[in-house]
Amino acid sequence: MNTTQTEALIAMVAVLGLFVLMVAPAVIGILRDRRIDRQIRRAEAAPVTEPPDTRAAPRPEHRAASHHHARAA
Repeated sequence: MNTTQTEALIAMVAVLGLFVLMVAPAVIGILRDRRIDRQIRRAEAAPVTEPPDTRAAPRPEHRAASHHHARAA
């Protein structure tokens, strides 16, 4: 392999690397959109259930414990 072939190989690898850098975000976005669309279709196909009654849920007790700490003098 002579110098001209080596330079051509390096240039070709550089062009392919730049092509991958330019196309990768688009491919990632397409794959993400397809995943989101799949999740939306699954959610639409799932049976609708009533939300739980939030008033019937027990609330945690609120105690009058103080969270104030003495300051160092």
